[in-house]
Amino acid sequence: MIYKLPLILLLFVGQVALAGNEASYSLPKLRTEYLQASKSKDAAERFNKKMGDYGERDPVVLAYKAASEAVMAKYVWNPYSKLKQIRTAAAIFEEAVKLDHDHPEIRFLRFTVEHYVPRYLNLSQHIEEDKRVMISSLKAHPDSGISTELARTMRDFLLTKDHCTEAEKKEIRNIKI
Repeated sequence: MIYKLPLILLLFVGQVALAGNEASYSLPKLRTEYLQASKSKDAAERFNKKMGDYGERDPVVLAYKAASEAVMAKYVWNPYSKLKQIRTAAAIFEEAVKLDHDHPEIRFLRFTVEHYVPRYLNLSQHIEEDKRVMISSLKAHPDSGISTELARTMRDFLLTKDHCTEAEKKEIRNIKI
């Protein structure tokens, strides 16, 4: 038994480390950190560093990794660096969508990024497709698998500015969340 003690201790420490790592990539925490990153350069740099360390294949977490790249483009002054950040984000979003094609949160994150990318860069080709997935998920809520809070955030975002046509906005307003 005494010979097994170091092995058991090592396994326990490994489990604790892994559990701590999973918790740091929890979706509620990532949502909060992404919102903070969109408002502060320091928060964006911390979020980007954290997401840069992510090496797993959870599609929604990958979407936040892509969003962390995109939000950094807001804070760099060099146009080449901005474009590089956006292209990196686009590639990671593609990977996330391939892993879970119809996940509304992935589509929402990509939509929010692509909507603000200048059209002449030709990096905003998924806006209509992503919008359709989001509206479908809002209609299916609560069976769509997203939380009520996220559904409301998506709905409110779609209803602001020029994110949707008037017909789409009317349809979204009629969705009960």
